[in-house]
Amino acid sequence: MVPFALITLTTDNRLLGKNMIKSFKATAAALLVALSFSHTATQAAGYTQTKYPLVMVHGIFGFDNIGPVEYFYGIPSALRADGARVYLVQVSAANSHEARGEQLLTQVKQIIAATGAGKVNLIGHSQGSPTARYVASVSPQLIASVTSVDGVNKGSAIADIVLKVAPPGSITNTAIASAANGIASVVSFISNGKGLSQDSLKAVTALSTAGTAKFNTAHPAGVPTSACGEGAYSVTKNGHKVNYYSWGGASAYTNALDIADPLFALTSLGFGGAQNDGMVSVCSQRLGKVIRADYKMNHMDVVNQTVGIVNLFETNPVSIFRAHANRLQLAGL
Repeated sequence: MVPFALITLTTDNRLLGKNMIKSFKATAAALLVALSFSHTATQAAGYTQTKYPLVMVHGIFGFDNIGPVEYFYGIPSALRADGARVYLVQVSAANSHEARGEQLLTQVKQIIAATGAGKVNLIGHSQGSPTARYVASVSPQLIASVTSVDGVNKGSAIADIVLKVAPPGSITNTAIASAANGIASVVSFISNGKGLSQDSLKAVTALSTAGTAKFNTAHPAGVPTSACGEGAYSVTKNGHKVNYYSWGGASAYTNALDIADPLFALTSLGFGGAQNDGMVSVCSQRLGKVIRADYKMNHMDVVNQTVGIVNLFETNPVSIFRAHANRLQLAGL
């Protein structure tokens, strides 16, 4: 029989050994976590720092910010946190690509003058894509890259439906256009866009399949020549090279808590079964180098709207923008 005292001593030693092992493991784990955070912090510093400033261009009925709510919700601050210079511009909430493009061009020149950067990287959402493409086409010397985010690069079935239901010149069209112009003016006013012209009819016409085809004839850079392929990754015009990128969403309804999702679920029915984000088909979104065209996001998820209520089971849109800034950095842009 083993004496009780020996059993007690043996048990205590085992417990002591187990506690020491636990303590060692905890210390080692804490050290690894600390090293991991240190590495992440070092890696994050400058992660989004591009050579040229990032200029964010909103879509139709968009804005730079209304009070604390940014159109690209939470994205500029996340990019700036790791080194990026980010500028939010404001163009007409509703107008043609060319009209919005001229407004954007003026602001691009102001940003370049203020920063001395020489060029900028344009990132356009929805109609912001053809708006940015226009500037790259007419002033390629000012643009390092154009990135399309759920961009309307080959038209939208929703714009086609609107023009079919309310053709130009009809009473219905006049009524819809007046209401839409009123909304655009209000959006522009409360986001400090006073004086910007609003023309919803020109906007819808420009965003239609026919209107976009006409625009692409004049400004074809980066647009895929096939129905649903990739476009030229870079285009040199007048000796100036511009790089083209795109990504987009392929789901209309992604979060039951998002008040915008029921609308996109309804509008998605207008695409005749083609993959879309509720406003633009996946094929129309493609421009230049296609990073991804199948994110489970709808038309507003891609810019982290509504106020960050997005698909919980998909990559966060803020992370996608951060990764793209790093992509531009690695490309020397």
